[in-house]
Amino acid sequence: MERNCIVGALILAAGKGVRMRSDRPKAMQKILGEPLLYYGLTAVHSLHAGPTAVVVGHKGSLISEYLGKSFPGSAIVWQHEQLGTGHALQIAREWWLSFSHVLVLPGDVPLITPDSLSRLIDHHCAMKAACSFISFSASNPSGYGRVLRSDDGCRIIEEKDATEDQKRVTEVNSGVYVFSVPALDSVIDFLSNENAQGEYYLPDILTLLAKNGHRVEAVRSDSETEFLGVNSSRQLAEAASCKRSEIIDGWTDAGARFQAPETVFVGPGVTLASDVELSPFVQIYGSSTIGSGTTIGSFSVVRDSVISEGCSILDHVVLESCSIATGAKIGPFAYLRDGAQVARDAYVGKFVEVKKSTIGERSKVPHLSYIGDAEIGEDTNIGAGTITCNYDGIRKNPTKIGNRCFVGSDTMFVAPVELGDDAFTGAGSVITQDVPEGDLAVARAKQRNIPGWGKKKNSRKNEGGN
Repeated sequence: MERNCIVGALILAAGKGVRMRSDRPKAMQKILGEPLLYYGLTAVHSLHAGPTAVVVGHKGSLISEYLGKSFPGSAIVWQHEQLGTGHALQIAREWWLSFSHVLVLPGDVPLITPDSLSRLIDHHCAMKAACSFISFSASNPSGYGRVLRSDDGCRIIEEKDATEDQKRVTEVNSGVYVFSVPALDSVIDFLSNENAQGEYYLPDILTLLAKNGHRVEAVRSDSETEFLGVNSSRQLAEAASCKRSEIIDGWTDAGARFQAPETVFVGPGVTLASDVELSPFVQIYGSSTIGSGTTIGSFSVVRDSVISEGCSILDHVVLESCSIATGAKIGPFAYLRDGAQVARDAYVGKFVEVKKSTIGERSKVPHLSYIGDAEIGEDTNIGAGTITCNYDGIRKNPTKIGNRCFVGSDTMFVAPVELGDDAFTGAGSVITQDVPEGDLAVARAKQRNIPGWGKKKNSRKNEGGN
């Protein structure tokens, strides 16, 4: 790309997506845990081409909120009336006028690659074209605008307005363009909505440019799959399948191991180190990172979590926004969430929930426990059935358990409370006060045996039966 070819990127995401049969905007429909809009924005940002804007309309506040969290540098252009893609370019005029060129792409092409965008921009700048766009040969061109070539150049006609002969053309428009801003500005006001839908079509800009003697270039791509648009739930599923296979293939080449790759789902923001081994039916999403030598068992789900080297995540584990240190073991049937941290060589076992808590090095929470808003030190053992009673109906309160502690089974910590280093609790205790270092706390009612109670109960039962 020429260094003086300053390109802004405009993504069109105002449409409702009627065929999706959903109240959610089409651009916010998800593939592998990320909205469709994520994929186009990520491809554009990887080019470092220039600033980015997104045209929003139907339920645009949802898109605006998403952009603020995930792509905060993106400008937002409101299209309150959805009068077509050409109209979207018109209302964004104030934004794109500050650039020498503007890249325009729809918000529903999740398989688009940075390489294709880069090739388009390079060709456009090298040819000094007024407009360049990507075309491809479609095995089934239905629904696409057809590319009509002639000695005078090329133009695009929408399927709704095409003749039967024109509909038989298989070279179609991908919907991805780059415009010279001065050329675009010279014709944008002359767009007409005299067509079957009464809308302002972006492709009509190409006809206007050609009529004014400007150069229009179609950059043909060999890939059809890359430009798969998403207009229905079926197409959404097809795109998701393509993207899933693409991601799995990439990580396989990088050294990750998949026992049944056709059953595993890995999101686009996930990082897998070499020698990671994933069992069948694993799902990993968000910004998760999995360290070398870690194994993840079947039916486990990981979201926005960091798992270090050499960890063992057993079957049916759910990790959400967690950090798991080297050598830790989790599961089966464990649920860790909301910033839970498990230190080196620690163990969180079956039917354990850990929320917003820290489990220290080599400590163990083997089974049937809830650890919430707690800090557990090193080399501590938490007995079965332990609960940190962190919520008093108004606020969440902390529990602190020190190093080398032994917590008896079925202990309840009524927070806020602290157990000092080397302290113990007796099984079945309800701990409501701090336990000093090295002490044993036993807090349970004194056992009372009632002689003959069972015999009397059975006698009354038999009498009642008569």
